[in-house]
This record gives sequence, structure tokens and C-alpha cells, in this order.
Amino acid sequence: MNRHKDREKAMISVYQDLVYPRDPEQLISDNYNPDEIKKDAYFRKVITTAIDNTDRYHGYIDQVLKDWSFDRLGYIEQAILLCGCAEFDLKEVEAAVIIDEYVELAKEYCEPDSYKLINGVLDRI
Repeated sequence: MNRHKDREKAMISVYQDLVYPRDPEQLISDNYNPDEIKKDAYFRKVITTAIDNTDRYHGYIDQVLKDWSFDRLGYIEQAILLCGCAEFDLKEVEAAVIIDEYVELAKEYCEPDSYKLINGVLDRI
């Protein structure tokens, strides 16, 4: 599996937690083949970091949004931003790569212009 697909699964896992909170390990086992996650544990860290730090990231995102708030965003947009923030915290991938990857996910999963918001928020964080 490639990193883009892994990011997609991480975003879906965080999205599922936002909709119906569960144990992160259950979310990971629901979305990843056990061999995939053993081979590359990076996305386990992304998911758990995003879920564990949701409140802190929520605050960062609210500071960046003008005339809007994190709570008003759709769950997909929230999940994408939380995963992006988690990857920034982990400091294992360059910021430009993180932003590009999550902008691409926004183009695939969100409203047509949502990718602009994702790009702007992640670029400012």
C-alpha cells in the first residue's frame, strides 16, 4: 500500500471517531489489514495522535479560521485537518508533503472548494 492510501485510511479512521467515538485500536483494526499496520506503524501514530490531541488541534484551527469555527466544519474536513495537525506534530514528513496530501484528500472527499480551506488552514498552522 502507498502512503496516500494510508493517509486516506487514517483520515477515515479519525472521521469515524468524530462520528462515533471508539477505541483507536478498534478503528485501526477496522480500517487496516494487520500486516499493513505492522509493516509501517507511522499511521497508527497519526491516528492516535489526532484523536488524543483533538481539543488542542481544535484550538489551533479556530485561531486560523476567520469568521468560522472548527465545529462548523464537516466531519471530513475536521478529520483531514486533525490528521494534518497530527503529522505536523510527529515531524516525520515535510510540511509541504503533508499539505499537498491532505489537499488531495479534500479534493476527493469534500465539497469542490473545500480544498482551498484545507490548504489555507494547514499552511498557517
